[in-house]
Amino acid sequence: MSTTITATEAARRFSDLLNRVRYRGEIFRIVRSGEEVAQLAAPSARSETSLRALLTRLLTERTDDPAFADELERIQAEQPTPDEDLWDS
Repeated sequence: MSTTITATEAARRFSDLLNRVRYRGEIFRIVRSGEEVAQLAAPSARSETSLRALLTRLLTERTDDPAFADELERIQAEQPTPDEDLWDS
């Protein structure tokens, strides 16, 4: 459920509104001239993954493709070789 407040009221009580959103999970619809212009709410999804956890996961769950090196060699072999006199002027 959300509470509707005016933009003026939101400006005057902004710090209090932020605390209510963060600690109570409240949602505020902000209106100006009778029209809703914004909504103040907590983010819907927070990532709790730290950089350290991400790096650990990447290093421990590696899924190397054994054919990757072979594919690179094949691509390199298919590259055209420039003519020897290409740079002669």
